[in-house]
Amino acid sequence: FPILFLTFSGCINPPPRAIFPDLRYSHFKPIPLAVNSIEIKIDYVSPGRLPNVEYKFPIVPSKAASNWLEDRIRAVGGIDSLRATVTKGSVVEVPLRRTPGFKGAFIIDQSERYDGELEIILEIFDPNGKRRAMVSSRAVRSRTVEEDSTLSNREEVWFSMTEAMMNDLNKALEQQISKHFLTWKR
Repeated sequence: FPILFLTFSGCINPPPRAIFPDLRYSHFKPIPLAVNSIEIKIDYVSPGRLPNVEYKFPIVPSKAASNWLEDRIRAVGGIDSLRATVTKGSVVEVPLRRTPGFKGAFIIDQSERYDGELEIILEIFDPNGKRRAMVSSRAVRSRTVEEDSTLSNREEVWFSMTEAMMNDLNKALEQQISKHFLTWKR
């Protein structure tokens, strides 16, 4: 009997990649501060290699933090200045232990955990460069994914992690600004 081999190639298209919105915060009420200028700095620099994975995210966490600062904080005049610094924006991939042996072939394990950390510091300086007030907030989130997760699944997890960290920062920074920047809040 002759053996017939058929090869199919190019017939299967990869699933379309999800399109994620840019995380913006202009739908929240701006936070007016009696300062003459706002300087936004992103001090966190991703190593761009494992175990860090934030550079692969649909919305990089440090960019989402910068968006928050641009959308929420407003200079409405005064003699002081504000420096807003994104000091952390990392997400580290941690491999998880999988079920070994024959049993492992029938179990879908959680294969990776993603540990995220995002931090913003706001400082108000007088005209002589002396710091008059400071607030900071740090958000931490972790999520796991199953070993059979597609890139699209992972991107959804990464996007929701970034969004959750930003929601935490938004709430915490609003509270801290109201409490510690009373002299400047308008």
